[in-house]
This record gives sequence, C-alpha cells and structure tokens, in this order.
Amino acid sequence: MQAILLVGGKGTRLQTVVSSKPKPLASVGDVPFLELLVMQLRSQGIRRLIMSTCHLAEQIEESFGDGRRWEAEIQYAREREPLGTAGAVKFAASLLKEGSDFLVVNGDSFIELDVPGFIRFHREHDGLVSMAVCRISDAARYGTVEFNDGKRITGFSEKMGKPQPGFINAGAYIFRRAILDRIPPGPCSLEKDVFPELVTQGMYAFEAQGIFIDIGTPEDYARAQTLYEKLRLAAVAEPQLQASKVSNS
Repeated sequence: MQAILLVGGKGTRLQTVVSSKPKPLASVGDVPFLELLVMQLRSQGIRRLIMSTCHLAEQIEESFGDGRRWEAEIQYAREREPLGTAGAVKFAASLLKEGSDFLVVNGDSFIELDVPGFIRFHREHDGLVSMAVCRISDAARYGTVEFNDGKRITGFSEKMGKPQPGFINAGAYIFRRAILDRIPPGPCSLEKDVFPELVTQGMYAFEAQGIFIDIGTPEDYARAQTLYEKLRLAAVAEPQLQASKVSNS
C-alpha cells in the first residue's frame, strides 16, 4: 500500500501562531507534526510516501528529503497553484506505482489508526472509498458522516455550529484508483465536490478508536501540545496496539 500525504495547505487560521512554516511543520513537542504522521505510517508498514506540497513546499522537502531517515521512500508532487484536496490527490497520483488501492492522509490531522485493519476493512467491503471516521463529543466545527449498520456511508451533514456528539471524517482514506476518473481537472475538494457525488457509488466508514487531533486552529494546536506524549506513543505503536482506546479529551 502506498500513501499520499496532503501537506500543501496554507493553514490560514493557524498563521497567527505559526507564520513562518507550512502547517504540517508546526512543532508538537519537539518534532514537526508531519513527522508524527510519517512515523505512524512507517511503524505500520507503509514505506512509500508521496507528499503533495504547495505552500512553502521547499521547507517540507528540505525537512524530509528522500525519507531514508525513517527507512521510507518519500517523493514530492509540488503544485504550482493550490489544487484543493481532490486536485492534489489527482496530481500526486502520477507518482503512484502499479497497484489498485492507495492510502490518503491529511497532513494536519492525526488519528490513532490500525492501518492493516483499515486495509482489511476496505478489501472486505470492496468499496470505491473507505473513510476513517471517529466519534467525538463535540462535532460543532465539523461536518458529520452518516452511515448504516453495514458501514455504508449514506450522507454527510454540514457543520451544525452547536455542541453535539457525532462521527466525523478523520482525514484518512483508502481509494481505489478508479476514483481518479471521478475527479475533474483543476482545483477541486474531496469533501465538498467529490464525496457527496460518490455516496451512491460505494463509500464505507471505518470506525477508528483513540486519539484524534486536528491542528487547524490555534486552540487545537495548543491542545496537541498537551497530547504530545500520547501522540508520540500512538505514532510508534505496532498495529495490534492501535486499539488502545486512548481518550479524546
């Protein structure tokens, strides 16, 4: 399984506290946030990574190089202009080697994830898209994901703006390569443009347990600092330990 990491966003909301770096390089504890993602993928056997870069791309490329420090192979797909999450996937996919399925991970969020279990789930359900979801107690700033007892995704709800529990998109996916034909050329969003059109095509929700953190706001970035030790341990845990059910609080 190969992975595309979406690390090209500008991170406008976070620039008040991290102005000179791309968001994925914001420090959590004593390491860049992106390093936690690389460590997590590497510890679970994902050794071939493609980083889709744009904003301050050279900083990410200089920081991670060819990946040998993590015993991984890293390549870069540098966008000339922001392409959005879907456009970035389609652009980076030109570097994928042969194979049908591939993993996609947002570069500004961390979900404690059993990657081999996620892959098994994807193959068992034979969907076009498998999406990692997690239940949080306050989904006010997120849209929620609706799915049935068979784990098939039936729809998405917009941000409600009020505190209530719900399942949210955790920013990790497995795609069949056929999804690339469903992404139009140019800038395009997975969340707004692609996923709503694919609900009837076979999308499935994989429930992840444990830590979830999105560093997209100053408040959540500050919370990530308090979770650093748990994040570090989750990043290097063997797959069978990923179901440790660490508290989201």
